[in-house]
Amino acid sequence: MPVKMESIFEKAKESALYIKDRISIKPDYAIILGTGLGGLSKSMENAQTIAYQEIPHFPASTVQSHKGALIAGKIGDKAVMILSGRFHFYEGYSGAQIGFPIRVLKMLGVRGLIITNVSGGLNPHYRPGQIVMVKDHINLIPDNPLRGINDDRLGVRFPDMKKAYDPHFMEKARLSAKRLSYPLKEGVYVGFQGPNLETPSEYVFLRKIGGDMVGMSTVPEVITARHAEIPVLVLSMISNVCFPVEAIQETTVEDVIAVAEENAPILQQMIVSVLESLP
Repeated sequence: MPVKMESIFEKAKESALYIKDRISIKPDYAIILGTGLGGLSKSMENAQTIAYQEIPHFPASTVQSHKGALIAGKIGDKAVMILSGRFHFYEGYSGAQIGFPIRVLKMLGVRGLIITNVSGGLNPHYRPGQIVMVKDHINLIPDNPLRGINDDRLGVRFPDMKKAYDPHFMEKARLSAKRLSYPLKEGVYVGFQGPNLETPSEYVFLRKIGGDMVGMSTVPEVITARHAEIPVLVLSMISNVCFPVEAIQETTVEDVIAVAEENAPILQQMIVSVLESLP
């Protein structure tokens, strides 16, 4: 029997009601923070925090460096909700579970979503610490957050993905990078299931099919956001070089976190700049 998505609507509604009772801020925008990028929440004014395990129906984040908390507050003059920590297919979650927080954000009235992640660089011109704006993706994660019976209250059965990465949002990011004199690059993100890093032959394959970077997250969230008609911007930080093969070095999660934390300040500046430019 296919999973009925009606239950997702009711569960997301219950989660949203719980959050509304706990925080006094109505968020206009939301940010999902990836590995090693949790520092942005420290700059929020009037921050209010709810641990994921306190929110009805929310998954639990099990990944090192993911705080596992929802944080609401002000960044500049914008009311923002930060998801400090995300969920992955390799943790054992389904696509629908990974996308569930996006359903909750929709019910909270969020008008735009900024997603961050760290990724391996397939483009030979990328270096560790480089920020790349995702312009498209290739989904190789073996599940889809929309699989199952569709609930029209959540979105249409067959959402078009041509503008999954919002052109308006992307232009705001380009202008923000220009103001910061930062050489922002744009590329195609490949979603891989993990948790192991890819083999050299897989890196070659991913580059040949058009990938500029590879990671283990983001794609289910983007698909869900598109289904929910939430505009999305994705900024990815390159953590290690994956191509050409002779440039590959063994990489640990500690290495990834170190690169992310070292280069997080410029990513945070860019996010703040983008938020300042939004209505």
